[in-house]
Amino acid sequence: MNFYEKLNAIWAKNNSFVCVGLDPDLNKLPACVKDKEFPIFEFNKAIIDATKDYVCAYKPQAAYYAGQDRDAELKMTIDYIKEVAPEVPVILDVKRGDIGSTADMYAKEAFIRYNADAVTVNPYMGFDTLKPFLDYADKGVIILCRTSNPNSGDLQNLVADGKMIYQHVALLAKDKWNYNNNIALVIGATYPEELKEVRTLCPELPFLVPGVGAQGGDVEKVVKNGTTAAGTGLIINSSRGIIYASKEDDFGVKAGEKTLELRDLINSFR
Repeated sequence: MNFYEKLNAIWAKNNSFVCVGLDPDLNKLPACVKDKEFPIFEFNKAIIDATKDYVCAYKPQAAYYAGQDRDAELKMTIDYIKEVAPEVPVILDVKRGDIGSTADMYAKEAFIRYNADAVTVNPYMGFDTLKPFLDYADKGVIILCRTSNPNSGDLQNLVADGKMIYQHVALLAKDKWNYNNNIALVIGATYPEELKEVRTLCPELPFLVPGVGAQGGDVEKVVKNGTTAAGTGLIINSSRGIIYASKEDDFGVKAGEKTLELRDLINSFR
């Protein structure tokens, strides 16, 4: 089953567009897991157990593991998802983008070392830096397009040949780069009008949409501007708003409640 097929299956099975971002900060973990041998894994495990029936994806951000010397716990987390919720895609959020030989190694890291179903990549250096990822035909390649951060427009809104840079990225992704039908785009919830524009340019591509929850993106606008004609196409990420729903022993239960709440809110606008 390739990435698109896996997405379509989980959208239907869990009736959900929610992606839970697994971005654990050791300083913010509940006391009940801090003294464990693998505190990040134990934290993630509880979150996964409580949310796996309400999500369409998980998105661990690699920096939260590498930056805290916890790479082993990233692998443990992904392995656990594959064990208890194999139908749920895992998106490794690394935003890679480098020359071909280096990109080959980054692709192996994502898809072989970690066995992720998809990876986020940066298109700034062009097609040859994306090809090593795209050549994994059964894996998803999620390309930064119009990102949710406040200063993303510094480059993404520059105009070349009558179109903004993010529009060029969207069209290249749809028309030239998607030779294996495995591309998705990152479009921030904080820019709903641009989301609508890119959906018009790319009627079929899945969109990974960060920026709801802590960043304040409007869920209703995301759903109305971002869904495909088939009524799907969205992977709406929330990290802090879910994983830090409680600092007490019930953190897993509260994360599950928040995930279900977000799923139902999203579905109310579908």
